[in-house]
Order: sequence, then C-alpha cells, then structure tokens
Amino acid sequence: MAFFGTNGVRGIANEYITPQLAIDVAKSLGTYMGSKGTVVVGRDTRKSGDMLKSAAIAGALSTGVTVIDIGIAPIPAIQYYVREHADAGIGVTASHNPREYNGIKLVAGDGSEFSREGEREVEKIYMSKDFAAASWERTGDLFKDTNANEQYINAIINSVDAESIREKRFKVVVDTGCGAGSLTLPFLLQKLGCEVMALNAQIDGTFPWRNPEPTEDVLTELSDIVKSRGADMGVAQDGDADRAVFFDENGNFIDEDVLLAMMAKYILEDKKGDLVTPVSSSQRMLDVAEEAGVKLHWTAVGSINVARKMMEIGAAFGGEGNGGLIFPEHQYCRDGAMACAKLLEIMASGKKLSHLAENVPVYFNSKTKVHCNDLDPTMEKIKDSVVGGELEVDTTDGVKIWHNDGWVLIRPSGTEPIIRIFAEAKTLDRAEALMEEGVKLADNCMQK
Repeated sequence: MAFFGTNGVRGIANEYITPQLAIDVAKSLGTYMGSKGTVVVGRDTRKSGDMLKSAAIAGALSTGVTVIDIGIAPIPAIQYYVREHADAGIGVTASHNPREYNGIKLVAGDGSEFSREGEREVEKIYMSKDFAAASWERTGDLFKDTNANEQYINAIINSVDAESIREKRFKVVVDTGCGAGSLTLPFLLQKLGCEVMALNAQIDGTFPWRNPEPTEDVLTELSDIVKSRGADMGVAQDGDADRAVFFDENGNFIDEDVLLAMMAKYILEDKKGDLVTPVSSSQRMLDVAEEAGVKLHWTAVGSINVARKMMEIGAAFGGEGNGGLIFPEHQYCRDGAMACAKLLEIMASGKKLSHLAENVPVYFNSKTKVHCNDLDPTMEKIKDSVVGGELEVDTTDGVKIWHNDGWVLIRPSGTEPIIRIFAEAKTLDRAEALMEEGVKLADNCMQK
C-alpha cells in the first residue's frame, strides 16, 4: 500500500503522524528538490499542528532549502501562496478527518497538488532514508509571512464579479467549524459586502462543537439560523477549507453532487469547455455536459487526478461530488471559499439556490462496503468477469459497470481491507438493486 494516500499521508497524531515522520517527509521533499529552492509550510488548526509544522520546518531546513512559515491557513491559501512565491509546499492537515488525526500534504510549485509521479519519487527517498544533509553553513533560512490569507482572499475577489455581489448585500450564515477557514471565509464575505453571521469561527484545534467533516446531520444549527434570520445562503467548511457544503435560502441542504452539476451548468452558460470529474461522481455531470455539447472526462478518484486532467485539456470546470470544486480561472485545486464566492456571483444574477438545485437532473444513490482480505486478486477477478461482456465497463479506478438505467462502481479502499460499492439510478429501488448486484459480484470473486 502506498505511503501517500488519496490526499497525502494521514493518521492519528503522535501515534502514526509523529514529529519524526514530519521531519523525514520534509527531508525527503528537500532531497527531491536537490536542496534548492523555497518551501512554504502552513497548517490547519489541529491541536498537533504546531508540533508537526515545527518538525516539518526543521526537516526541510536541514536539507538546505529556504522555508517560509505562513502559519494557519486553508490548504487552497497555501497552494495559492506556493504558486506565487515558492517552489513547493507542505500542508500540515488532515482535512475532514476526526479531531485526533493529522497529516502531511505536498504542494507542487504551480500550486496544484503534488503529482502521483512526484509523490512516488519522494516516497522512495522517504523509504530509503537517504536524505540530503546540508553542511552547517548551508542549512536553510527561515522566514515568516503573516499575509498569506489576505493575498488569498484578494485573489478570490479578483476572480469573481465582486461588484455585482456587493450590490445585493447578501445575508450569509457561515460555519467554519473552528478550522482554517475561520481566518478567511468570514472576512472574504465581508469584503464582498455580505452581512455575515458566523458560527464556530474561533480557532480551536479540539473542534469542540463538531468534527471537521461538514455533514448535513451536524449542521442543523446552521440550517435553523438560515431559516430564522431569513438568510440567502448557509455555508460550512471542512477543517482545511478546501471543500464547502451549502444550504439554500429555505435551510435545505444541497446535495454535493447536485452542487457540482449546478455549478457546471452555470459555468458552461458563459464559456465552452470540457468538464472533468472522478468516476465516483453522479451521472448528473454527464447529463449537463451532453446538454451543453461538451465532453465529460472521467478520472480516478482524488482531486489531484481531477486537477491534473483539467490542466492537461484546459477544462472549463471540474470537481468532485464531495463539495470539492475546482475553478481554473482562480487555481487548479479544490477551494471552498472560491466556491462560495462563485455561488454568490450566480445569485447576484437573480437566481436563488433552491431554483438552481431544482434545475439539475434527479438521481438516487445507494452505497455499501464489504470486507475483503485480498483486494488486488479480487478486483482482478471482478474486472475479468465483466470486461468484454455486453455492458460498458470503465476501469479507470476500480470497475464501473454502466447499465442503460444506471451504474454501479466497485472500488477498493486505499486505506482499509474493504471494497466500496456505489450505485446510481433514476429510482431508489433500481439504485439499491444495482448496489446488491455489485455486492454479489464482489462476493463471488473473493477467494474462498
């Protein structure tokens, strides 16, 4: 199993993600860079963040690279800063994972996530422990910059029609979950002329009110305030603020796949270009692409794969069905605050969020997981049993089987001995039936 997962390396802080691990990952990055250039280091608000950030800084400096410490910042703010000022970056974050987790995420010099190829090279160095060690007079210099978040906020404002948003004086309820977005999203919205009501916007790495994952069930207070205060929108972010989820003016949660499709539909009204999304995303994106006469490119799961494909083809828009939207006019990474600003831009044209959501095709989903001790041979058997048959099969990531009235995706976990099974159809009964077909197929292919 690879050291770097779908989005960096993560685990329980001070058990798996230790200061020594952070030192060695940073040493590996510095060695990979040939002990040259500048590395930006930032973190989210987790309790273990300072410990691990300090370790990462020390490791990078020991190889001879220059380090800029930008403190607490959302991952997209770190990525923007890297693109403008550095050659690589390290984000100390576990994103949406529970309180006790932390992790290390690498950023490429163009501000995108490190490529899979780059991660493999860094991983080889990490495993070999063959680190560059600068002589005493050539160890790196350390600088600090407290303006990274402000630069990021201004970049978003410059990427949307800020004046049209300001004219509307929108009322927005924000729940940043005590995460890194607490330092950016409320202030961005104020600069866009919004009346802001902020929840959980204090910095607290213990996340006292809710876990960093902004799921509908933990955001009932946000929904209630949207309704009681007559707000135009509710928005909540995860721990490192690269994703955001939204509530409409009636306090109703907007499904993330619906959000992705309605944003794509709006983007394609103004500019033509292809769309990119993982194979796990809803068929809604395919419907939107076909309606606009553009192509949809399916990728392996993971925002890094989506972003890289978007860069390769010059896509108009892309993202994942988890609240992670990527706007190339801003930067090639998931960005929750940019998604919020873009939604306000749409609303400024006179459209309510509820109406936008209603104009997206309706689908139903069903999902489950099955335990599997032999992931690779099982997945090979599943693939062999369906490829070449009557149905269309996509093996970009796992096995996705297309039926004329829906699809089922059978995909191995990258971190656990389980197979995840997702299905989608026009009715819930059909989605559940497709999901059961996937379970049966997986069971039949497991080694007995």
